[in-house]
Amino acid sequence: MDAQNKKIPRVKFPPGVRRDTLAVREGLPASAWGENSEALFLTSSFVHPDSAKAAARFGNEEEAFVYSRFSNPTVMMMERRLAALEGTTGCIGTSSGMSAITLLVLGLLKGGDHVLCSRSVFGATIKLLQDFGKFGIETTFVSQTELDEWKAAVRPNTKLLFAETPSNPLTEICDIQALANLAHEVGALLAVDNCFCSPALQQPARFGADLVVHSGTKYLDGQGRVVAGAVCGDEALIDSKLMPVMRSAGLSLSPFNAWVVLKGMETLSVRMEAQTARAHKLAQWLESQPGVSRVYYPGLPSHPQHALAMNQQSGLGGAVLSFEVIGQTPEARREHAFHVIDSTRLLSITSNLGDTKTIITHPASTSHGRLTEEQRLSAGITQGMIRVAVGLEDVEDVKEDLWTGLSRLS
Repeated sequence: MDAQNKKIPRVKFPPGVRRDTLAVREGLPASAWGENSEALFLTSSFVHPDSAKAAARFGNEEEAFVYSRFSNPTVMMMERRLAALEGTTGCIGTSSGMSAITLLVLGLLKGGDHVLCSRSVFGATIKLLQDFGKFGIETTFVSQTELDEWKAAVRPNTKLLFAETPSNPLTEICDIQALANLAHEVGALLAVDNCFCSPALQQPARFGADLVVHSGTKYLDGQGRVVAGAVCGDEALIDSKLMPVMRSAGLSLSPFNAWVVLKGMETLSVRMEAQTARAHKLAQWLESQPGVSRVYYPGLPSHPQHALAMNQQSGLGGAVLSFEVIGQTPEARREHAFHVIDSTRLLSITSNLGDTKTIITHPASTSHGRLTEEQRLSAGITQGMIRVAVGLEDVEDVKEDLWTGLSRLS
């Protein structure tokens, strides 16, 4: 504890330290024991030297660790590291990516407020925002890519714009800067889900986003081990709007899960570079397969927002792609998609992503299965769509695994 400033100390860096260094070094200074790998603080509460100190700390007059529902050293290390990678001054860890969105809504909005959201976001996000309608928070869903739709849907009570880019599973790209400008013109905030790219490829705050949402379950961890989430943004906004809700509601990130994500971020850059390179090769191969009618991958020139993606995503397409299989009817395309998925022997059939193991799933019946068929089709999610989150296997093995099923469709 810095007694003079009553602040928890920070790691001291030379001027101009770069992002990859922060991914390995940012956090908290080592304890008195001098550990090189960050410590895991498994404690529910923290001891205070006297009653006056306890009162000051509980009253936010002095920054200190009080209770792990809302303050823990391991969680803070993860928060500081992720904020450094996103280029924001603040971050708050949550128990999952969906709890991060819940915290966002509870902290920023009230009954009578209006949300504008892309209709292409994760299915659970759509359901969650719809559920908040029972509390008087209405959401209008618009095209991910048509800025005019966003403008036309703005209301006097619009307080939040929400998008994920690339979207799940179509990999549609929104213009972050344009949406930020629109939000700020009408006195609203822009929140961007950066799950697919992670800060290794994209930092939405650079383009004007006020808040960045993460499912740490995905690339931040990187090995499919834990469930975690976070919201990054201006420290003052997080402390004034989100932290009070965290203290009361307990959407807390556990210290162990925070530690796993913290260590995962150390290899984030090299993993994303390697997985992106494999995904690009796989997407190019899929475009040439007769059993495939369309490939969705921002790194391909055929992607409708390719140029925008290259500008926002450090010139890289990311590690997730989707493709549609051929078929005369929706039923036939669903049957073909199931056949391709079930014919794999190497890929993991699960709806997660961001793992070192390549994952394959059928979005219409899994991640977006709770939506109506009308909602799915309005978001471009067909019964013939397959999503692949490319891992670190040899890409030739991934191709051969997919070819087993695809070869029977041509």
